[in-house]
Amino acid sequence: MLPLRLDSTDAPLRLVALAAHPDDLEIGCGGTLLQLTMTVPRLSAELVVATGSPERCAEVRHAAELFLPGRDVRLHLGGLPDGRLPAHWEDVKDLLEHTAAGRTADLVLAPTPTDAHQDHRLLAQLAPTVWRDQLVLGYEIPKWDGDLGNPQLYVPLDDEVMRTKVELLNKAYPSQSGRDWFDDEVFYGLARIRGMECRSRYAEAFTITKARLTW
Repeated sequence: MLPLRLDSTDAPLRLVALAAHPDDLEIGCGGTLLQLTMTVPRLSAELVVATGSPERCAEVRHAAELFLPGRDVRLHLGGLPDGRLPAHWEDVKDLLEHTAAGRTADLVLAPTPTDAHQDHRLLAQLAPTVWRDQLVLGYEIPKWDGDLGNPQLYVPLDDEVMRTKVELLNKAYPSQSGRDWFDDEVFYGLARIRGMECRSRYAEAFTITKARLTW
């Protein structure tokens, strides 16, 4: 397996992270956010959450403080109806375009294009149309649909980062406690499988639709 490294210099890294719902991002790539926070001194982030009630959006704000502590974070909360994003295509596109306007991005995190949930899939389809010249990685979200695929990129997570991810998920999103998919064993189980696939204890996995190798 070939390693791909992010620069660990003092160069700034501008991250854009897209989520259809509160908690999507932290479930799919919360460990990666923690890793970036620990290893990139000049990290800034634009976080987009397309749906969510005022109560759920308050959880999003708390999650941003927990997963990206001390970083320059801008939140873009769409407030669109859950489960209906394809019917609000123009609003979603405008939300993404507004986020991208006048700003550059080095890395974009979005749902994977093969996600079975229509809200997730729409964001995945639109992300590369807005950020055409950036690296777009698709994160996976375990769910009832059983739509997990074959990722191409892995972010190894050590025991402490994985434990912190799960602890912060429970702390940030108490409204989801008791749901069958919001479960510590689900989070650890998928991370363990992805870790085994990349010779690590735990990992988060991503899909790539297009990338360019440069020197």
